Amino acid sequence: MIYLDLLIGFLEVGLFAFGGAYGAIPLIRDVVLSYGWLNDEMLTYMIAVSESTPGPIMVNLATYIGSSQAGFLGALIATTAVVAPSFVIILLIMISLKMAMKSPYVQAILRGVKPCVVGMILATGVYMIFRHSVGGFGGNTIHPIAIIMTVVLTIVYFGSRNFMRNGISPVGLIGISALAGVLAYGG
Repeated sequence: MIYLDLLIGFLEVGLFAFGGAYGAIPLIRDVVLSYGWLNDEMLTYMIAVSESTPGPIMVNLATYIGSSQAGFLGALIATTAVVAPSFVIILLIMISLKMAMKSPYVQAILRGVKPCVVGMILATGVYMIFRHSVGGFGGNTIHPIAIIMTVVLTIVYFGSRNFMRNGISPVGLIGISALAGVLAYGG
């Protein structure tokens, strides 16, 4: 019976919890207290622990409560129940998007949006390089190091296309940028 209670209780949390983890806490509290799995004080402690451990609060709480009530199988059932609704919804959205991507109208919209996104990213980069804000990287000056880093990263990005089929990945470029930032500004 406890397995069914865990499934129903955390399926309810997974289905009706909107607004992120903090928005879901009242629903989690109602479910946990109504089934008597924890008292109010213990739930407060477990929310704090779930907040400070890696992973989503709802998943951490479901895993802990399932484990404390019914061992490993209880943890598995509670965790699966809280995650399953979001997984199914995202899966349905992806199927719908895959079908929508075949539409010529959607393709036209995306071709129109792409230059806008590139422009916004470029504008943000230019703003960050040439910003004149008080308390920025050192006051009201243009920073030649930032300009040099941008030029070097641009050369690395476009130059890597000569050596690699698709060029350097965005993740690799972010890693190189982070390393360059630490070396240039870290101390």
